[in-house]
Amino acid sequence: MTPSHWYSRFCHAVSRLYHRVPVLPRDCGFTVLLLCAAYLLSSILISHTGGENNSALVFVLAVVLISLLTTGYFYGIVASIVGTFCINVYFMVPYASFSLSRAGYPVTMLSMLAISCVVCTLTARVKRQASEAIRRERNAKSLYEQNERLNAEKTAIQLESARETIRGNILRAVSHDLRTPLTAISGAASVLLSSGEINPKNTCLLQDIKADADTLIVMVENLLSITRIQDGKTSLKKREEMLEEVAGDAILATRRRFPDFEIRLEMSEDLLFLPMEPLLIKQVIVNLLENAIRHSGSTAPITLRLSQQDNWAIVDVRDQGRGLDAALCKSIQEGKPLTQDLSDDSTRGMGIGLSVCQSIIKAHDGFFAAGNSPEGGAVFRFGLPMGESES
Repeated sequence: MTPSHWYSRFCHAVSRLYHRVPVLPRDCGFTVLLLCAAYLLSSILISHTGGENNSALVFVLAVVLISLLTTGYFYGIVASIVGTFCINVYFMVPYASFSLSRAGYPVTMLSMLAISCVVCTLTARVKRQASEAIRRERNAKSLYEQNERLNAEKTAIQLESARETIRGNILRAVSHDLRTPLTAISGAASVLLSSGEINPKNTCLLQDIKADADTLIVMVENLLSITRIQDGKTSLKKREEMLEEVAGDAILATRRRFPDFEIRLEMSEDLLFLPMEPLLIKQVIVNLLENAIRHSGSTAPITLRLSQQDNWAIVDVRDQGRGLDAALCKSIQEGKPLTQDLSDDSTRGMGIGLSVCQSIIKAHDGFFAAGNSPEGGAVFRFGLPMGESES
């Protein structure tokens, strides 16, 4: 190791040892040690200089050092008093006796007291300034680190926003490109089915083609809806609508696609008028009904129930199937996105449809929940405020 490194380690060790000692013993020890050193040094000097007395300067130096190394004014003033006493007794003729009438002693005593007070004041001020400088340095370092963290978080947010923008643009582009050919496929299949010139085997294939094309069209529409809502590009045009009419339109649209499934509508005694975007709420109900038809694993009737609780209009969609996975229920309750792939082919597309429902209901300042009924089957519920929510 180099000498500078050894010196640095030695200073660090001394500093650690210095701060480990309690303040009171440390200050008393420095005071006693420096006064003894001043006494010994004055004794050596007077043995060489004889009558010439330099002890006052030595003790003044000791008072200065004590003021620098201790806290407060007390130790410096005590050291000056003890110093003047030592000078009077040990370093002024006649030696080993105390007398206030000695020539020059009153001036020496008052001078040392004054010097000790001035030095203590100056050293206390220097210490306060040093402490303030250290505090400001720490604050500046803390602010710098906080600023660095904020800049890093800002950069991460900007990158995430850029990724989301790119993802949304890709989804919209792909959805627009897919919607036109899918609509053409569905229309062509409908025309061929209505012609009556197709044999039964090919008729089944055409029906499957049309059903799959319609399913893909719905998924494309859902993707477009969720990207627009999440990007804030779809502004809600709310107006007072009757929820029963919107639910009836959703049931008719679902029955046209699934004529073999029974859907029961249960309504409250009171008519439910509330501000909403009717097309979007209809899409939510259609998505929930289609999820129940496709993913419940049951052909039993599906119940759509409308009710009012306090200032909320409540919509329940209940099936009698196998119910929902606990993880899916938890994700819905916590409002987490559900665009991830689900477990098997029977649930394919369910996550996108539920994400659309979540986004639309959230945009209406409502709530969306899901769970399993005690009688069996899944229950999807959402609520809409009966009046405009206060922001």
